[in-house]
Amino acid sequence: MASSKAKYESFLINNVSTISTLESSLRSITWFLPGRFKDAELASESLTSLLNVMSMYHDTLLTRIVKANPSYRPLIPSSLHTRYTRKWSDKESLYKWSSRAIELIRFTQLVIEMVLRRNVSERLKWRAILLLEFTKASLRLLILKITRRPLVSPPIPEREFDPTMLASNSTSSSPTLAPSSPSLSPSATPDHLRNNLVPLPPHPLLTSTQADTSAEDYLLPKALTTSSVKPSTSLIRPFSSIRDWSAEIIYILRPLVYASLLASERNAREKSNKALTIALVMEFVSRTLRRNTPPSAELERAEYARRDKDMIWYLLRGSIWESYTRPKLESFITRTTHTPLIGLFGALLKDWMPLIDDYYYYTAP
Repeated sequence: MASSKAKYESFLINNVSTISTLESSLRSITWFLPGRFKDAELASESLTSLLNVMSMYHDTLLTRIVKANPSYRPLIPSSLHTRYTRKWSDKESLYKWSSRAIELIRFTQLVIEMVLRRNVSERLKWRAILLLEFTKASLRLLILKITRRPLVSPPIPEREFDPTMLASNSTSSSPTLAPSSPSLSPSATPDHLRNNLVPLPPHPLLTSTQADTSAEDYLLPKALTTSSVKPSTSLIRPFSSIRDWSAEIIYILRPLVYASLLASERNAREKSNKALTIALVMEFVSRTLRRNTPPSAELERAEYARRDKDMIWYLLRGSIWESYTRPKLESFITRTTHTPLIGLFGALLKDWMPLIDDYYYYTAP
């Protein structure tokens, strides 16, 4: 088993450029599969899930290789999100495996729903959905207990380096990575004569387009901030009041409550807005209770901004989708049927719209 893993790691490093290109190409293809043949949406989502799971595994291997080999030291510092999540993953094994489990469920939940919809009753399908939501909520509450801080999404470090540079770095120095050792071979041209014929490009501060840029404005984005020197676990402050805890717990439980209400109303003769209304109320209550973040808390502010942007997904849920968003999209598709390029986008949109009606996890919170 160990030798097989070592062989696969070696294969990954030697072919990382090809694998990265293949992953990107397959992801693009999945957008055009729905509506092309029977069960095309299942094939598309299965391929997407497989690519996401493999990418997560590849990121784990590549991160380990970068850590072990000093020649792959990146010159550009990691983002605040990567610093924070990697520190917690290295510090707490329970955090590492809980966060990976959440991402694994998130990558495969729609495929699970599609398979269940074809093979079991509606009742069993919703039981499985509730089990998935309960598992995710439990893992998030566990992470909340470990960190005592707001959850970030995704809870695992993201890839921040170009994997194609690993293969090239084995034979030559990469322009984006620090060299492992200085070159010992003498230069063909002395340093003081190397650039005596080609003029250097003008500095941005001296060009006409940047003439109105002051030195302070140019240097300020390059300066260190308080977040740059903080310990990684201190990038987000721990909770200090019951109000903070309540806001985060309400936010975590919101998807479970929403799915539970939808499951209880699946056999109702008349559709109700109860599930959508309660989910929106929980969303706004959590937003109201959460603490105000100072400008220096960049990572926490970014997470709260992402949560605010995610509220746009309510346009694809419940009665809002049925009475407002879907009629608007259908009207757009009808008016742009014969319009070049835009008509192609409308046709693609038309193939995706039935999936929003049929599957919970296409628009799940």
